[in-house]
Amino acid sequence: MNQSTNQPSLQSVDQIISPEWVIPVSYKGKRKLEPFRNYSVAIHKDKIVAIEPTEQLLEAYSSDQHLKLPGQVLIPGFVNSHTHAAMSLFKGLSDDLPLMMWLENHIWPAEKKWVDDKFCEDGVTLAVAEMLLSGTTCFNDMYFQPNMTAKVAQNIGMRASVGMLVFDFPSVWGSGWEAYIKKGLSLRDDYKHSDLLSFAFAPHAPYTVSDEPLKKIATLSNELSIPVHMHIHETAHEVKESMKQYGKRPLKRLQELDLVNPNLIAVHMTQLQRNEIETIANHGVSVVHCPQSNMKLASGISPIQDLLTAEVNVALGTDGNASNNDLNMFSEMKTASLLSKVYTGSAQACTAKDTLYAATMGGAEALGLGETCGSIEVGKAADLASIHLDTLQAQPMYDPVSQIVYTAGREQVSHVWVNGKLQVADGKLTQLNLEKLLNMAKSWRAKIQPS
Repeated sequence: MNQSTNQPSLQSVDQIISPEWVIPVSYKGKRKLEPFRNYSVAIHKDKIVAIEPTEQLLEAYSSDQHLKLPGQVLIPGFVNSHTHAAMSLFKGLSDDLPLMMWLENHIWPAEKKWVDDKFCEDGVTLAVAEMLLSGTTCFNDMYFQPNMTAKVAQNIGMRASVGMLVFDFPSVWGSGWEAYIKKGLSLRDDYKHSDLLSFAFAPHAPYTVSDEPLKKIATLSNELSIPVHMHIHETAHEVKESMKQYGKRPLKRLQELDLVNPNLIAVHMTQLQRNEIETIANHGVSVVHCPQSNMKLASGISPIQDLLTAEVNVALGTDGNASNNDLNMFSEMKTASLLSKVYTGSAQACTAKDTLYAATMGGAEALGLGETCGSIEVGKAADLASIHLDTLQAQPMYDPVSQIVYTAGREQVSHVWVNGKLQVADGKLTQLNLEKLLNMAKSWRAKIQPS
């Protein structure tokens, strides 16, 4: 493999990274998950400018910052395709309850009492720190106060798809659906020159958003090419209630409202019939799988292998810290793969390569960022993570991809770059103070649930 721009010999670049392995994930539209050994990556002005065998690359490029990472594998940073980042401050608040009981009796009352700009700013900061330390370089968020999500991500230097939240009912973010849409689009305009932020409409779910706002979102999404990020077919109860209220399943209703198209990011999708999988595939919908949250809330199991077989783009997300208890894409990958094998009865279902792709390029494609991140390719942003594979638990090492999915943990992440900026070095945050983060989290715990 030889990718490079036509540059003169010994061109000076900002950074050169020389790990033991590079896993590009994608190259020129084709999957490339086979590891390349003794390759290096050159970065200049936030972009990847070359991926070549190390000896060859060093004959063409020089840098004052040449990071040698023996025993490590360089991958694209993870794309966490579904989060409620600020809910990190509710982590463990009301565990071991079914979804609607959890929401109606615990989470929604807590949100009504505590959620404001400061809550969301601190919660998102805590979440971004956790994600960076876990090798995640981009997240797709849906929550109140998206202005604070945008502010925190921009200030820290984290890539984010910011959800323009929409409900029928009023909240701290807006007085009704028209206000939600207006404020969301205004926020999008505020950050239109950002290299790190993109935006998606985020109607919460079919049972919280009625037809009129969904029609408006469909029109704006199609006109402005803005993704639509939505919980869909999350539980059997949701589908049952839709049949009672509308006489049709949620996906059919959304299709009639012109929302089932390549802009749609459908999250959870645990309740799917064969014809619905065909509809999703035929209309280019992306599905975000959140296996651990679905398992914890007993929501169901998404038929991921059936979706993959139908050539649906599958992405991976953790959901929020309140319903998962971590934002760890390593454990999410392993769970996704193993759960699919049990569900299908096939050990070949949802392979390690399928899962790593979903956690990186699949997520980028779902968010409309496939030309920006999700793979290690010339011209793309340098969103990267390096993982130690010379640890005891990772040895002996036969296949780096399998080790990443089935063996590795977030404690093995050594370095993380977002848009070429080093955010984690030797396992430590470079932009955030760990002690301040811990004190902030403890302060919120004391307020929300005094001992």
